[in-house]
Formats: sequence, C-alpha cells, structure tokens
Amino acid sequence: MPDLVARLRAAGCVFAEEEAALLTEAAPDDAALEALVRRRIDGEPLELVLGWAAFDGLRVGIDPGVFVPRQRTAYLVELADDALAATLGPAAPATVVDLCCGSGALGLALAHRRPGSTLHATDDHPAAVACAARNLAEVGGTVHLGDLAAPLPLGLRGQVDCLLANVPYVPTDAVAAMPPESRDHEPRSTVDGGPDGLDVLRRVAMSALTWLRPGGTMHSEVAVGQVDAALAALGAAGLRARVDHDEERDATVVSGTSPSGS
Repeated sequence: MPDLVARLRAAGCVFAEEEAALLTEAAPDDAALEALVRRRIDGEPLELVLGWAAFDGLRVGIDPGVFVPRQRTAYLVELADDALAATLGPAAPATVVDLCCGSGALGLALAHRRPGSTLHATDDHPAAVACAARNLAEVGGTVHLGDLAAPLPLGLRGQVDCLLANVPYVPTDAVAAMPPESRDHEPRSTVDGGPDGLDVLRRVAMSALTWLRPGGTMHSEVAVGQVDAALAALGAAGLRARVDHDEERDATVVSGTSPSGS
C-alpha cells in the first residue's frame, strides 16, 4: 500500500491514500489492481476507473463518455430539496425533471431524499441515457433521449415541482484550460456552454414556465462570474430568480421560481 500511495502521489493524485484504498477494494487480485492503477496514473478519472462516483452519499454508476458529477453539485440538490420542503413538506414525494442528466446523479439523489417521487430525466447522449437508465431504475425513474425538455411527456406540462438542470457552463474559450481529466475524458458538449457559458441555461430558462407548476422551481449551477447574466436570463424568462453560494464547496446555484406560486 505505501508503494501504491507513492505512485499515485507522484502522478499528481492529491488524495492518494483514499484513492489507493478505493482501487484496492475494487480489484479482485494483484493483476487487476495493477491494471486499474496504470489507468489512473495515465490520467483517467478515478470515477471511470472505478465505474462509479460518490455523490450525495450514494455510489452512482459512471460509464465512459458520460459526465462525472462534481462533489460541489450536491449543493444544488440540497437547495432543490429545501425548496420542495417549503411547499410540499419534508421528504414528501415530488414530480422532478432532470435535464442534461448525464449519469442521472442529481435526480437519483433527490429521489433518495424524497422516496416515491416521480422522476423523468433527459440527455442527448445515448451513452448518458443508458447509464442514467441503470442508475435510476432503483427509484423508478424514466430516462428520455433528446434535446433538453423536447422528449418529455406532454402530460408533465405545468405539473413539475422541481426542474434540475446541471447544464454545461464553461465558456468555449475556457474549455482548453480545464483539467485534463475532464477535457480529455468527457464529451466537450457536456462542459462547453457557448461564448459566455450560458447558452444552454438560457434555453432551459425560457422553457421552464411551460413545465413548472405554480410555485415550482428550477435550479442550475453557474460560475461566480456568471451570476448577474444568469439571474438576468431567469428573470427574462419570467422566473423569480435568486442566487445561493456555498463558500466551502465553491458552489454557486441560480434558482428560478414560477411567479404564480405563493
């Protein structure tokens, strides 16, 4: 184990001890462990090497070509749960939509917090849809292939309590400066949000009122420097907009509420 930790640390793994323990746990024998370690040292994200990501207390399955959920994004789930608690009550089932779902981590986490919820998720990457379908099967979630809200059942219009949208928000010119783990192993479309990073967020905001019930909310993560433009986008779409920031996790979330709610 000390040798393994040293190899991982030399490769730039900040949490070498924790990673060594996880890789050892995942490997059935020494040969398999060596194969996993080599993949990690070569720069493959730990989550892809393990086949899962830790998120909001859960292990979420991750496949190659699927966006890896960031730990800070659990803050978005917490805020969504708080908003539902204010209107439906603690742990009450909700109707939830998860757009740009990737692995389905956000919807899965919120469904675990609110057992019995109705969950629909969408993504335009077939690999993500397949991955999310496996992850969401345990909570009865339905995953649709298509662009944002386009593939959702029409019966959901005006019925959604919570719309989660962890959209890509890295400005196009900044993608090249991202860590290699993301830049080289995740589809560019899962991180590239256009010239200012907010192209997809604006599209989600403009359709949100079609799907939200009165008082329903949407939640998206952004960078600190995008807050003013993001709030303006939500306001222009007719939503009551707010921002929340968690300093410890360096997480920033913009939320919009259907104005017809109390």
